[in-house]
Amino acid sequence: MGLGAWVLAAPLVSRADDTPNPCAALKRIVSAAPQGFATLGPDDGRAVAQPYGTDASCTGSHDTYECQWSSNPGAGSVADALQAVAADIAACLPQATHDQNTPGLQHFYIGAKGARTEISATTAGDTRLKIVVSGK
Repeated sequence: MGLGAWVLAAPLVSRADDTPNPCAALKRIVSAAPQGFATLGPDDGRAVAQPYGTDASCTGSHDTYECQWSSNPGAGSVADALQAVAADIAACLPQATHDQNTPGLQHFYIGAKGARTEISATTAGDTRLKIVVSGK
């Protein structure tokens, strides 16, 4: 087999830079807040969920962007996965204020009252998680 044929027959290799990046997704979503979230599509938020679940369903409107997904068994309990999502938010958005931290709700905000972007991560039943980003 010639080199060209071998290259075409070789399997694609996944590299670290191909991994979905929750930080890039969170920053893209938050940066859309002042103009509204209608320009974001279903794929824009999936990277936030992918470390913890693979069935994310995301939608955007003028006022909010929301994603829901089932927690992977490997992510621990849904409460553990929620804590991990909150840790991602805190690490990716250091300007965000974390003002609520409960087993079922993690809430952050960025900006002054009246021009605030809010981020809520919650449990949605026994096995599902939800993140909602809203701009005001």
